[in-house]
Amino acid sequence: MIKVENLHKHFGGFHAVDGASLGIRPGSITGLIGPNGAGKTTLFNVIAGVLSPTSGRVTMDGEDITGLPPHVLFHKGLLRTFQIAHEFHSMTVRENLMMVPGGQSGEALWNTWFRRGRIAAEEHALREKADEVLAFLTIDHLADERAGNLSGGQKKLLELGRTMMVEAKVVFLDEVGAGVNRTLLNTIADAIERLNAERGYTFVVIEHDMDFIGRICEPVICMAEGKVLAEGTLDEIKADERVIEAYLGTGLKNKAAAGAQA
Repeated sequence: MIKVENLHKHFGGFHAVDGASLGIRPGSITGLIGPNGAGKTTLFNVIAGVLSPTSGRVTMDGEDITGLPPHVLFHKGLLRTFQIAHEFHSMTVRENLMMVPGGQSGEALWNTWFRRGRIAAEEHALREKADEVLAFLTIDHLADERAGNLSGGQKKLLELGRTMMVEAKVVFLDEVGAGVNRTLLNTIADAIERLNAERGYTFVVIEHDMDFIGRICEPVICMAEGKVLAEGTLDEIKADERVIEAYLGTGLKNKAAAGAQA
């Protein structure tokens, strides 16, 4: 579904993404791991149109989407969430969801004067959709709560809920588990697995929690220094000498050699 070819993103002399190439299969939940500074979030930002690449190419279903802005990609079904949730804090949880779909009749001043019936019908349908989403995520009891009052994990569920308000094809989740307690993290994992199995969502997940990655993700891709190091199951990735060296600064072979010399 997503193909990244020799992607580069430079900030002056710093190469945040340095020739990364990878593919995301439709219907997969792909994990993206790597040490801090590996270029994972920058890669997400380039794919999702937040940043323009220095060079390289990104395609979605065979269409070149390199450098397209986020609102265009949104309408193509490519969505992303952020490590820090971006909710409308003074609006209710339900209202946050109802804001998502674009092209609503109420956005046009003319319609607010002469097509109030259409606006009311759309709002009713959106409200029903939002309540369905909240029930799916098991946070329907928070529908009338101000979004700014939610916990970190509840805000992550709300961000996931936003992707359900439109016809999402592929969703990029950036550190969905950051600051989330284990109970809510399990709820998030359940929701991702159900969206994948029941609605055909494709996910790409940046996460440092290896238990979370191991539960829901296959394949797993490891990045370091802006490049893709390895791809496979989590067990294969954890056993890869290059991955161990990227995380620990030295590989098992070097450690074994040092131990033998000692």
